[in-house]
Amino acid sequence: MLAMVAWVGGLAFFAFVVAPVAFGRLASAHEAGLVVGGTLRILHWIGLIGGGVFCLSTAILWLRAEVPARAGFAVEMALTIVMLAITAYSQFSILPAMEVDRVQAGGQIEVAAMTDPARQDFERLHTLSERLEGFVLLCGLGVVLFLARESQWPETGKIKLI
Repeated sequence: MLAMVAWVGGLAFFAFVVAPVAFGRLASAHEAGLVVGGTLRILHWIGLIGGGVFCLSTAILWLRAEVPARAGFAVEMALTIVMLAITAYSQFSILPAMEVDRVQAGGQIEVAAMTDPARQDFERLHTLSERLEGFVLLCGLGVVLFLARESQWPETGKIKLI
């Protein structure tokens, strides 16, 4: 549970505190982008590692639980696998492509003309990244809600006897 709550809490803190403060307080959008991009890369690693730990732990619980409780664990794992896939895609595909676009635009994407192909691709990827991060946050909130309900599943803590 700690792994998932840390990931989801980090996503919420990033979206509602780090990014708005960075873009609102730092001297330039370039500096804010460096802070936000760097923070997002670290947050992705927290999610990939924490999500892996969560899936492994939940799989063990699924194996030990009686059949009625397994459905909840299966939903938690399915949502987490979706979160992991999107996070990996963002970390290893979207963010590197945005960095390439930034370099091609001269290093500071905000000063490139809106007609610059690198700037246009950067903006497209940025929008995609925001939407995917939002979707990961929603899935994570779903997992947290399932976690909150686990204590009400009487079969959760029982070890299945073979």
